[in-house]
Amino acid sequence: MLKTLSHDLSLQCGDCPIRHRAVCARCDTDELQLLEDIKYYRSYEAGQTLVWSGDRMEFVGSVVTGIATLTQTMEDGRTQMVGLLLPSDFVGRPGRETAAYNVVATTDMVMCCFRKKPFETLMTRTPHIAHRLLEMTLDELDAAREWMLVLGRKTAREKIASLLSILGRRDAALRLTGTGDGASFELPLTREAMADYLGLTLETVSRQVSALKRDGVIVLSGKRGVTVPDFNRLLGEAGEDSDGRLA
Repeated sequence: MLKTLSHDLSLQCGDCPIRHRAVCARCDTDELQLLEDIKYYRSYEAGQTLVWSGDRMEFVGSVVTGIATLTQTMEDGRTQMVGLLLPSDFVGRPGRETAAYNVVATTDMVMCCFRKKPFETLMTRTPHIAHRLLEMTLDELDAAREWMLVLGRKTAREKIASLLSILGRRDAALRLTGTGDGASFELPLTREAMADYLGLTLETVSRQVSALKRDGVIVLSGKRGVTVPDFNRLLGEAGEDSDGRLA
């Protein structure tokens, strides 16, 4: 069931935790006010579908908290996870009437939504929004190309390390902390979801996570807590250098 964000969680754009990475990152005060006039918040529960593939999209927006998956279903019913939506990622495509993928909340989520038609009009009047959305789209394209390599060429251990490094770097970027002294974050995916996304079996994911833990690459705490004492070592396990590029 769809829930409206409670009053105590409502945010002004200037106080938003994803402000520095979201589609509004380049906006000045007047432009933020224009966005304020067409925005609203929605919260979703884990497992809830935000939109089905082929459905008409009445909104676009940014993930504020939580994580969602992009999935595509084949005619015979098989489903493939094709992407992750993390905090600050943009949902929907201006100019496209229908959704290309199923978008499903993996965890409880909060979305900052904009009514689609007013947002499209605002893009034509506000170059900062259009430019930032272009930047985000190109970043998404680069990430998709890199992920093709992860799925096609990397070993199971490298795949797990790559996913953990992506999640760790995104969390650090949102917190503005960096990864120089290691990183700690909550793993937003179950091992079943990790297996689906990486094209591995559940047993393989569990075995490789345990191996990374045993070797001291990661430290696990509670149900989802992950600590990376040496982020460069994790990048090395992923087959990348200290900049996150292929070694």
